Amino acid sequence: MKEIGRRIYFDNLNGSVIVDTGQKIDSHSVPIDREIQSFTALSERNRNTFDVLELPYGAYLQDFAECGGNYRVNPTTKELEFSYPVPGEPEAPQVFGPPLTEQIEELKAENTLLKARNQAISERTDFHEDLIADMAMMIYQ
Repeated sequence: MKEIGRRIYFDNLNGSVIVDTGQKIDSHSVPIDREIQSFTALSERNRNTFDVLELPYGAYLQDFAECGGNYRVNPTTKELEFSYPVPGEPEAPQVFGPPLTEQIEELKAENTLLKARNQAISERTDFHEDLIADMAMMIYQ
């Protein structure tokens, strides 16, 4: 058995999802052309009006679970975008953006960089304070 990631077929103009195959464990992967024939929503459309995004098995599991089915593919960048419900505001407008899992990874990397910079500045400040103290001692001796 083989882990097969999901395929998301989407409208080229607005990025709305037409078919999401979901991920599965199966003995073989179905070729895209044959898969298109098996879904009426795809087979009845002109092939030039939609595209497909193939995701690796396990990709964005938490994002799919948290978004409540509100996701699309950005037709310009061909990247997945999610809209997450706002707690306590069920009528809030949908705002699509990058997956939260990616945003969290970017913030972690930025945080690590900022901590390193802060440590370097702190060490530099300590060095300057020590240098000033040494110079003051030399002057007053």
